[in-house]
Amino acid sequence: MNYLRKYCTPKGFSDLIMVSNGTYLTGLCFEGSKDSENIGGEEKDLPIFEDTAKWLDLYFQGKEPDFLPAYRIDYISTFRKDVGDLMERIPYGKTLTYGELAQVIARKRGIEKMSAQAVGNAVGANPICIIIPCHRVMGKDGNLTGYGGGLENKLALLKLEGIDTTNYHYPK
Repeated sequence: MNYLRKYCTPKGFSDLIMVSNGTYLTGLCFEGSKDSENIGGEEKDLPIFEDTAKWLDLYFQGKEPDFLPAYRIDYISTFRKDVGDLMERIPYGKTLTYGELAQVIARKRGIEKMSAQAVGNAVGANPICIIIPCHRVMGKDGNLTGYGGGLENKLALLKLEGIDTTNYHYPK
């Protein structure tokens, strides 16, 4: 059973939908995004939603929270887990490209090359936005490619973190 709760964001961002299995946060996505289209469940107040809301409150105040809400991602491949672990290590206020993440995974696996497109697909499958910071992953040359929460939200998140976005641009 999925449980849901809406989180009202500050002006300039779409509101968020928090999803839980009753114990863990299992999803976090922007309302009205493609990621939110098939979410169903019962609205309910849960301790995990309170923890997540506290984390989000700090984040949207422009602070880097010093804790993580308890989350869980079921049915995830080893590759997607590796990509998620790398995204979690991208520091607040910094970005990496899909290609850079692919290089790290290739080194970790002892192979010559890893597909940046495969990494992009794994980043795009991230069910817990912001907390697992997929918005910090860019296309090459500052391309703001593929953000499930909408490119406007991605750009706003980067600006909130103090990232200079003047060299970032929408895909052609």
